[in-house]
Amino acid sequence: MSEFQESATTATPRWVGLAVAVLGGISLLGLGVSWSALNQAKGIEQSTQAVRQANEALTQRVAKADEINQQLQSDVRVVTDKLKVTQSVLIAARKQNKNATTAVDQKVTNLATSVKAELATKANTDDVNKLNGDVTGVRTDLDAAKSSIQMARSEMGTLIARNHDEIDQLRRMGQRDYFEFTVQRKSGATKVGTIQIQLKDTNTKKNRYTINVLADDNSFEKKDRSVNEPIFFYTGGTRQAIELVVNKVTKSTATGYMSMPKATAATSASTATPGQ
Repeated sequence: MSEFQESATTATPRWVGLAVAVLGGISLLGLGVSWSALNQAKGIEQSTQAVRQANEALTQRVAKADEINQQLQSDVRVVTDKLKVTQSVLIAARKQNKNATTAVDQKVTNLATSVKAELATKANTDDVNKLNGDVTGVRTDLDAAKSSIQMARSEMGTLIARNHDEIDQLRRMGQRDYFEFTVQRKSGATKVGTIQIQLKDTNTKKNRYTINVLADDNSFEKKDRSVNEPIFFYTGGTRQAIELVVNKVTKSTATGYMSMPKATAATSASTATPGQ
């Protein structure tokens, strides 16, 4: 009997366990609520920080806009000042244009007066110009005569030209007709007036050449001739000799002129032209 009473006295009631379980559940629930509240607090703090940053950015934009506004106002003032200056320049330009127009009118009047004065003395001026022209012509003739004196003469008494300028001087004298030519060594015969010439060989070191002359169905070779050495030959119906002079030779060409009496040149006008 006494043992049963002791076991009953020492046994733990069931409600105590239930109470402990309930308290544990409440504690866990409290922890969950606290954790959720902590997370919400962090979220609110982050949102607050984002709002603060946005506010700062907005403040910076407002400051930038204010700075731009001040710059625009400054530009407007500058443009306004320049516009005032431009108006002043425009007024001055109009005045200057008016003065220039007046000056031009005055110059036109002076020019008309000058032209009338020149017309009054035109006859005397024309006489002076004519005299100057005569003097120039005489000087040209003297220069040609001086150049002809410096030219060598052939055994036939003709002047020997050494280049194109001297050929022109002889041509201006009008005593004979002159035909300039350049013949190729490998191109066959070249017609100069009524004569055909064919270059056979050249020696540039010694300034010598060999050439064939074809006239009146006859061919004769002039061998190893010197530059500026005249070659004379006659054709049927002519009493004066035809003159052939080579002024320059290269490895493949010979350049010179053929001098013909006026009558002979007239008959060959259809085949060659003087002064070429």
